[in-house]
Amino acid sequence: PIFADLNLKGAEATAAELGGAGKAVGIAMDVTNENQVEAGMAKAIAAFGRLDILVSNAGIQIVAPLDQFEFAKWKQLLAIHLDGAFLTTRAALRQLYKQGTGGSIIYMGSVHSKEASVLKAPYVTAKHGLEGLAKVVAKEGAKHGVRANVICPGFVRTPLVDKQIPEQAKELGISEQEVIKNVMLKDTVDGEFTTVEDVAALALFFASFDTNALTGQSLVVSHG
Repeated sequence: PIFADLNLKGAEATAAELGGAGKAVGIAMDVTNENQVEAGMAKAIAAFGRLDILVSNAGIQIVAPLDQFEFAKWKQLLAIHLDGAFLTTRAALRQLYKQGTGGSIIYMGSVHSKEASVLKAPYVTAKHGLEGLAKVVAKEGAKHGVRANVICPGFVRTPLVDKQIPEQAKELGISEQEVIKNVMLKDTVDGEFTTVEDVAALALFFASFDTNALTGQSLVVSHG
């Protein structure tokens, strides 16, 4: 696999953890930069000779009330989530269509692809947008054997989520523990965070599902 990230050292560390040279490669990429995305895809093909799966996973979170949201931050978040998904998808489709052997494109959505929360207007907008993009890719890619799906995780204890906890506590005037219990995990069946392993298992399921029976579909993985 190829791991692309703004943080080259982070991408290389992940690649090394999963096998290193010959098995995994880390590259630097700003997914909002057309030239960098095209160059990154070329590196991937040069390294492994083909492409089978794209996981579009780049994202950030910025929380603020909508009436106070800075336009520059709105555009930044949408660019990373939506422009990045478009550019990586386009580059992947060109290669997958050329190969003629099908493939899988997986978008990292969110429970916010299905619902909304206060303080997260651009994030909710972007995650809903990924569902629309996946449905178009499913229809256009079908004749080429290319499938598209969206994974919609609940709260996963990642650095992105850890950053939100004190921010939301400040905005809502509650404690960090109350944010976790009464905001993030209030609708789960067991008060537990979704894990990275939960999400990875679903990605593997979508990537290995050979027919078009599930293409264009999304699935929430969120402990209920």
